[in-house]
Amino acid sequence: MPEPRRLILASTSAYRRELLGRLGLAFECVRPEVDETPIPGEAPALTAQRLATLKARSAAGRFPDALIIGSDQVAVLGARRLDKPGNRANALAQLGELSGKVAEFHTAVSLLDAPSTRLWTRVVACRVRFREISRAQIETYLDREQPFDCAGSAQSEGLGIALIAAVQTDDPTSLIGLPLIALTELLARAGMPVLG
Repeated sequence: MPEPRRLILASTSAYRRELLGRLGLAFECVRPEVDETPIPGEAPALTAQRLATLKARSAAGRFPDALIIGSDQVAVLGARRLDKPGNRANALAQLGELSGKVAEFHTAVSLLDAPSTRLWTRVVACRVRFREISRAQIETYLDREQPFDCAGSAQSEGLGIALIAAVQTDDPTSLIGLPLIALTELLARAGMPVLG
């Protein structure tokens, strides 16, 4: 029986680590060394795809025998990018702006077979319609959840789901940051089917 492939997640995101753990595969996490500066005029889906690929490739030198996963998410409201708020004031403003509106989240996953340099990539789109939310409701949410490290300031896997009216996507885990349906397909193509 062949040795199982080494699987690397090029991310320090606790959300992505938890999501990949759901597949029951042994993996290691490493910090990707990537410049995430946006390119002016680049479409959100292309930005997510480019950064996911760069993250996967950034670990190839350290793990030349591994399958390496990179992922990135770009959220937009209209033409404006929604970054991680970083603090309460920014999250309050971001959620106030999102109230009653639709945001789009583009989540890319790349899988790099380091020995062959073969690369598979998917981008999953997700449209999120936010409820009309009052400042008091936002304040209560921020007191309880403190979602300052996620784009859009609403953690759908937690209390943030109460801020959301509807989600449209082919892969519900894409909104959290790692599209597992797409990743399962890519792993199978790379010879590591999740269910054997």
